[in-house]
Amino acid sequence: MGNPMKIRAGLKDGVTEVKILMQHEMETGLRKDGEGKLIPAWFITEVLAQYKGKTVLDAQFGQSISKNPYLLFRFKGGAVGEKVTVSWVDNKGDKRTDEAAIA
Repeated sequence: MGNPMKIRAGLKDGVTEVKILMQHEMETGLRKDGEGKLIPAWFITEVLAQYKGKTVLDAQFGQSISKNPYLLFRFKGGAVGEKVTVSWVDNKGDKRTDEAAIA
């Protein structure tokens, strides 16, 4: 399991804005180490965000996303105190799920 994500969700004028900072190395598989050997690819492939069991974001990532990806998205609806759940899966099968209450 990866490191915890930092998630902030806020409601304004009926729209929930979600900010996510994912902690992940996001190796492309093209970079070399100090000995000149390729560092194996290791990156997030899918991000899923849900509110009340409904998917509000389904994103596919690739190897070109930078280290510790930051993602911001909005969806209509939401309620203060309700939770948004965010999950990711990487190309090695590692998974992480965290949640945050809407403020």
